Amino acid sequence: MSITQFPKSPNKVHPTEPNAVGSRNSLAQESRDKVAEAKLILDETMDKVMNHIYNRLPNEVLAKLDVMGGLKEKLYNYINQTYVNMANRYQVTMEDEFIKKMRDFVDKEEAKGLARYTPREVVELLDKIGGADKFNMGEIDKSIVNMYGHLHGHIQRGLNELENDTNSILRQKTDVGAFIRGENAYAIIKCTFKDNQMRPKYVYDVKLSINILESELVSPIYHYQVTVESLLKDAIQKHIQELVDRQIQALKEELVDQGKSELTGTEVMFEKIKRIEHFTDDDKEDEKSKRYTILAKKFLDKIEGLRAEIDLEEYDPLNIRENIKYVIDAENIRNRGYNTAINALTSILDTSKLGYQVCDNMKNARVCHIREYEELDRTVLPDERYAIRLAFYDQNQLREEKKEYDRQMEAFTREILRAWDVVHAHYESKKRFRSLKDFDDLANRLMNKDWRRQKKR
Repeated sequence: MSITQFPKSPNKVHPTEPNAVGSRNSLAQESRDKVAEAKLILDETMDKVMNHIYNRLPNEVLAKLDVMGGLKEKLYNYINQTYVNMANRYQVTMEDEFIKKMRDFVDKEEAKGLARYTPREVVELLDKIGGADKFNMGEIDKSIVNMYGHLHGHIQRGLNELENDTNSILRQKTDVGAFIRGENAYAIIKCTFKDNQMRPKYVYDVKLSINILESELVSPIYHYQVTVESLLKDAIQKHIQELVDRQIQALKEELVDQGKSELTGTEVMFEKIKRIEHFTDDDKEDEKSKRYTILAKKFLDKIEGLRAEIDLEEYDPLNIRENIKYVIDAENIRNRGYNTAINALTSILDTSKLGYQVCDNMKNARVCHIREYEELDRTVLPDERYAIRLAFYDQNQLREEKKEYDRQMEAFTREILRAWDVVHAHYESKKRFRSLKDFDDLANRLMNKDWRRQKKR
């Protein structure tokens, strides 16, 4: 930077040169037109005063006021003079204060450089005596940080040892805590401990059933026979939610740029709901509907009812639906979640050094059997062994199994009632005539007719 680029000193006096005493221009103005700005302020102030006078005074008074050059020119000159006086007074006052502060600052800096004893602040005195290397707290700060770090390390190691000891104690007990942590206890359906029939003193039989929700999985699991249309609609739904999330993120960034407060959780939810109609609607018949923006209606109509398999008589590689099914199968959407669960389970067994001889994976049924030994006869197997059954049930399967269970219970109840009728009839026939044999006979003999009639009814 050259010397000419530095601002002038406070003692420089000039009417127009920037940063000189008495100058009408300043380096902070950045080439602003001060004359135009002053004219804008004068015009606006004069217009406000004129409008106020014209609205308040009657016409005859206004006619008498508008003489000798006009009222407008008089107001303009008066406001202009007042404004100029105020601006000059402000500039003179600021320049005087600025010059005083600059001279005090220069005197202070010059006094620092003189080799004589003068009153100074404590920090400046220490700096003059010792310099930057002495009276320095940096090393002490580092020592304190290291001490806190070692303290946190000891505390963390103590907590880890306590947690390990607690887990080892839980594993020694025949309790649910030996298998699963407390925060995941809701997943347990059944956990039973009982003595083994063959060796009750030494061997326990443990049965543990855990239910894992589909929402807790990394990838969703689809049943083997789910339609291609459902897979596509789920993929489109995820894409729509991603688009909505992008818009919400852009809205958040815009609010931050404007200096406004961020959206709360409830506001974000309502903003997402309002933006859903931009991508879809409920009109299923109109081809121009927003729900068919991502994928046209004709493609969804082509694959309606299409499942995992196509009959050989109907299969044509040049059809649209066969090609759509090929694309879906290539993405492994149908198998991704189930395969992820199987791979996670087998990797856990491998990491835990739990070998297994049998892994019967029935992919179409979404069931996997894993056993440590192939043999099923309990008399041949060793005492310590395990068997795992991993199965997936969707809502349709659960609904149908519940209905089937209800039908089985109804049939079982009917058979029990039939057997009871036969047994009761046989029991009554074996009792001797007019002899007391059970509680019913005693009640019928002692109670009145109304009670017996009410019982029969």
